Amino acid sequence: MPTTPLATWHELVRTRNINGLPALLADDVVFYSPIVYTPQVGKAVTLQYLTAAFYVFLNESFHYVRELSDAHGAILEFQVEMDGITVNGVDMLKWDDAGHIVEFKVMLRPLKAVNLIHQKMAAMLRAQQGS
Repeated sequence: MPTTPLATWHELVRTRNINGLPALLADDVVFYSPIVYTPQVGKAVTLQYLTAAFYVFLNESFHYVRELSDAHGAILEFQVEMDGITVNGVDMLKWDDAGHIVEFKVMLRPLKAVNLIHQKMAAMLRAQQGS
């Protein structure tokens, strides 16, 4: 069983387990989207974004290519192929002493990938709100 927030995150991504996300997030977690210019504050909205991201990003080509971490955070570079476009991005995570993620920031490149992710995430978030 993973013992660090980073190990837990990797296990959730590996198994595509969205059910494990709530326990990993602090109640006042702040999510920074590459599309939305304002920080999204709170567990509920962060869960919406991360759940949608699990469905949009985590296909068989998704993988982390580099990782930098310390006792309270990590920077995880990833790559994924979507609709013939190579998406390159970075997940930046910070967690508190209790092991809860308090900040989650996503950065993406190139612009073509940002536009594609914007479309796919918007559709997934709309679908979540309709269910």
